[in-house]
Amino acid sequence: MRVITQSAVGAPSVLGVAEVDRPEPDHGQVLIRVGAAGVNPVDGAVRSGLLPLLGPPPFTLGWDVAGTVESTGPGVSAFAPGDEVLGLLAFPGAGNAYADYVLASPNEIVHRPAALTVEQAGGLPLAGLTAWQALVGIARLAEGQRVLVHAAGGGVGHLAVQLAASLGAHVTGTARSAKHDLLRELGAHTLVDHTAADFVTETEPVDVVLDLVGGEYGERSAAALRPGGLLVGALGGNLGITRKRAAELGVRLAVVSVRPSAADLSRLTALAEAGRLRVHLDQVLPLAEVAKAHELLSTRRTTGKIVLIP
Repeated sequence: MRVITQSAVGAPSVLGVAEVDRPEPDHGQVLIRVGAAGVNPVDGAVRSGLLPLLGPPPFTLGWDVAGTVESTGPGVSAFAPGDEVLGLLAFPGAGNAYADYVLASPNEIVHRPAALTVEQAGGLPLAGLTAWQALVGIARLAEGQRVLVHAAGGGVGHLAVQLAASLGAHVTGTARSAKHDLLRELGAHTLVDHTAADFVTETEPVDVVLDLVGGEYGERSAAALRPGGLLVGALGGNLGITRKRAAELGVRLAVVSVRPSAADLSRLTALAEAGRLRVHLDQVLPLAEVAKAHELLSTRRTTGKIVLIP
């Protein structure tokens, strides 16, 4: 079977295809024939050496997977060969999803609903769980609250917009104007082109900010919050603000560190099945074009998700 591997950290060109033996599931494991593997910003950070989650190379990237159960090991009863599944694998350990086949734990995967194509399902787990665990698990976002989502047109952002809207929140998003029509379709109420306007002055104070940008956005996001409001940043980036500074500004700071969760993923797939959540695909590329996928992702101009298929 094919896997994508790298012998050094660096630019997308370090990624290459290798042939290895197909793994066999051990006790409590499921072997999945990969139909689609999502590409996420964390993949690029690990590939480049910026975020050394997997230690020194060689290693295989990828944590998002959708596909078909090929076989199961002893002790697995929830899944059977032929089942269509999706999941977030082993994060932040080695998920190895950039491959033709991958091993998974049953508590990381769920059955794929008919409402999601295999490509859409491959783009959902990491981004969708990040949005869910930030807005539901941490922020406890409720009907009538106001939320500001930065990078609203990106992988996590466009799912966060839909999730917040499904919870009955008033959703403001920052994104380039070319993405505004799509984001309105997805449920955003107010949109700010961050290249042309200041989101602090263009929006009413909000209860929650989901900041997927960080850096100089940190303190500005705090300024967009009502007193006592909550700023949720994503682990792994420069948040641009500390908890001490947030407290000085009269707001709270939390960090989302996404984790595999079949329970949370089931809630996301239920929303998809109900027609309240969709995965927008920017690009669907063959596995062998993984370097191109990483180059596209590095532009930070993609809308929704990039996925790899066999």
